[in-house]
Amino acid sequence: PPPPPPLFYSDTPPLPPKFYLREEDVGQNRAEATLPRLAELNAYVAVTSTRQPLSQELLAPFQVVVLTNSSLEEQLWVGDFCHSHGIKLVVADTRGLFGQLFCDFGDDMVVTDTNGEQPLSAMVSMVTKGCPGEVTCLDEARHGFETGDFVTFTEVEGMEELNSCGPVEIRVLGPYTFSIGDTSGFGDYVRGGIVTQVKMPKHIRFKRLREALAEPEMMITDFGKAERPPIMHWGWQALHRFIRQHGRPPRPRHQGDAAEVVALTREVAPGAELDEELLRELAFQATGDLAPVNAFIGGLAAQEVMKAVSGKFTPITQWLYFDALECLPEENKETRNSRYDGQIAVFGAELQAKLGAQKYFVVGAGAIGCELLKNFAMVGLGCGPEGCITVTDMDTIEKSNLNRQFLFRPWDVTKLKSERAAAAVREMNPALRVSSRPDRVGPDTERVYDDDFFEALDGVANALDNVDARLYMDRRCVYYRKPLLESGTLGTKGNVQVVIPFLSESYSSSQDPPEKAIPICTLKNFPNAIEHTLQWARDEFEGLFKQPAENVNQYLTDPKFVERTLRLAGTQPLEVLEAVQRSLVSERPRAWPDCVAWACRHWHRQYSNNIRQLLHNFPPGQKTNSGTLFWSGPKRCPHPLVFDPDNPLHLDYVMAAANLFAQSYGIGGSRDRGAVAEWWPGGIKVAPRWLPRDAMGVWHQDAVPPRPRSPYRCFHMGQSKLIAGKIIPAIATTTGAVVGLACLELYKLVQGHRRLASYKNAFLNLALPFVGFSEPLACPRNKVRGLPHILEVVWGLGGVGVLPHGSLTHRTQPCSVGGDSVGAPRVKVAAGCCPKWDLLGWGRDLG
Repeated sequence: PPPPPPLFYSDTPPLPPKFYLREEDVGQNRAEATLPRLAELNAYVAVTSTRQPLSQELLAPFQVVVLTNSSLEEQLWVGDFCHSHGIKLVVADTRGLFGQLFCDFGDDMVVTDTNGEQPLSAMVSMVTKGCPGEVTCLDEARHGFETGDFVTFTEVEGMEELNSCGPVEIRVLGPYTFSIGDTSGFGDYVRGGIVTQVKMPKHIRFKRLREALAEPEMMITDFGKAERPPIMHWGWQALHRFIRQHGRPPRPRHQGDAAEVVALTREVAPGAELDEELLRELAFQATGDLAPVNAFIGGLAAQEVMKAVSGKFTPITQWLYFDALECLPEENKETRNSRYDGQIAVFGAELQAKLGAQKYFVVGAGAIGCELLKNFAMVGLGCGPEGCITVTDMDTIEKSNLNRQFLFRPWDVTKLKSERAAAAVREMNPALRVSSRPDRVGPDTERVYDDDFFEALDGVANALDNVDARLYMDRRCVYYRKPLLESGTLGTKGNVQVVIPFLSESYSSSQDPPEKAIPICTLKNFPNAIEHTLQWARDEFEGLFKQPAENVNQYLTDPKFVERTLRLAGTQPLEVLEAVQRSLVSERPRAWPDCVAWACRHWHRQYSNNIRQLLHNFPPGQKTNSGTLFWSGPKRCPHPLVFDPDNPLHLDYVMAAANLFAQSYGIGGSRDRGAVAEWWPGGIKVAPRWLPRDAMGVWHQDAVPPRPRSPYRCFHMGQSKLIAGKIIPAIATTTGAVVGLACLELYKLVQGHRRLASYKNAFLNLALPFVGFSEPLACPRNKVRGLPHILEVVWGLGGVGVLPHGSLTHRTQPCSVGGDSVGAPRVKVAAGCCPKWDLLGWGRDLG
């Protein structure tokens, strides 16, 4: 679509909160001023601008059209044209704390993957003959299927007809059972089998905009406000009528304009029950322009565009309305002809001054950190003479960061994230007072981030990628009584949590359930899922290239290493010292061929000899005392591999292991695959004859207990699509939406809202799509003997915890509790001690 009109002082604020516009761009065409900075994001994406008027000829070549800040008349004719020509349409608009989103993806939108989750699979223990047949899965874990899902079967013995049939629709009977079609004509089930979910295409019909206005389908984002979307749907149409009649939007806080909008709404929806206060607020904020709301609605709209072109994930059908009125203060608003006028029209000048005076600490400058800094620059946080923002991140920029951390450019690669992020947002808003640090947060930097640093802050915004760092920052915020904005993403999923001193529980108060651990015996001997092989590979890598090197370095540098090792429990001292002996003496390589020989021996031990030993102990046909086959159910019979130099997988393994082993000893490696393959037939003797473990006299050289493992190839598993490293997927759309919601909570924190119901924790999954909000949980409270007040545990007195030496720390200064000043010591938990809200009963134990 063509760019909006040029930006002039006469009809717009001097510089609205658009992060690609600069002061020197005032008076230029917005699209042309934005274009070069937008194109820097990705050199592979062609970006152009045009001044042509919007017309059918201009729209015809496009697959998707996105309308923003457009009139209803324009939306209607564009909607009619796009729907009739198979062009997907997205309409997005924001008005202060209100947002609107509409999608029309045609009469037959095909969604190939509705939720983006990996297909579920389960192991079969029984299939009955009948109509319908019933399938029972192993009771190790619930199958997770839903009625209406489609599944396929593999590796079923006996009832082999299931292996060749196509996807079958199921009906769930229980957590471990489901029914399928007619199996009465199939063979008798013997054993085994894997059932796997199949993602089936889903067809969705969308109404054109003109029809959807009259018969709207709406996505509810906040069930505490479920009655509002229909009213906002009518109110937005009334707002368009008002603008068409007057040539301008309603003026901020103008009662006459607001009353007219309410009257127009009654014309749009005669006889409907209206919330006039909500409609008046919509009119009051018609000129509002807030970066966080733009980020949230923009993130959702961008994700809908991705759905439209890819068919992946379920689109919004069809309207989404959003408001965050709980952010509002109780004061009059007036504009000041500044870059923040769109914000002042909503909140007033007093809040703008408070925002400028804030001192905030942004921990992390990754994807979320970049979005936080951008939004902070747009809202004016830390832009006053008394304000500042400090951002810290110890990492440097990598090329892979450029697809989601939009403050960075290709020429920033290898530079510190914190420095480049600070420089980028400083260009967006020259008034921003931002400083960068390369120091990680943790116990080892508490001399850097000390009492003076934290006590000067007004709040902390986390942009971290691991739970341990989040827990640490949460403890610091509890210790210093600072509010915390916590947010995170995982692909299309995201969440926002706001932590308010004396009001809400902390981040540490509730934790996700621990990940299900894989039993050691399963991991070593009986892997049956891709997750098992990946975990095995991670353990194998650390056991070969990480832990031995650390033990050797400690042995060489720490005089008390042996003494400390001998105090370990069980057989650990012997295992550790033998590993050091192997690393320094028996398996120490002298040159590159030694590394290749070691890698070849290791390959044979892991993927041939150990598996042969396992099959010697438990032959394929062995039965248990109950008469069932040992290799059945989750125990899947492996087979040993024979090394083949012509197999790329085998040779790649040896090459990688040899190079890693060489690097551990400072020996130069090689990428010459041909030379390694040539050495194999006669140059290196690495394949000792295998004998059963009970012939100990022949195999006594191996002092380490056997670890019979097999890669997925040995267990006939398909190629894994998962990443072996624990890498968290991140996409820019989710990041933008999540940070937009987090910054809406910032408005409330800066204003000092004291009603817990005003704050919102958010949860979203853009793939479904789903957006939900909940009120933060209140912090626990206990009565303290001798005091008439209710004290907020941890927030109220800072908590009580036993220090490493059994003492307590405190500050003998009055603390404010429940609005009163109590002349009692302010007792704090030392960093790292008793950080959680698990101190609920401490008051009963005090004298």
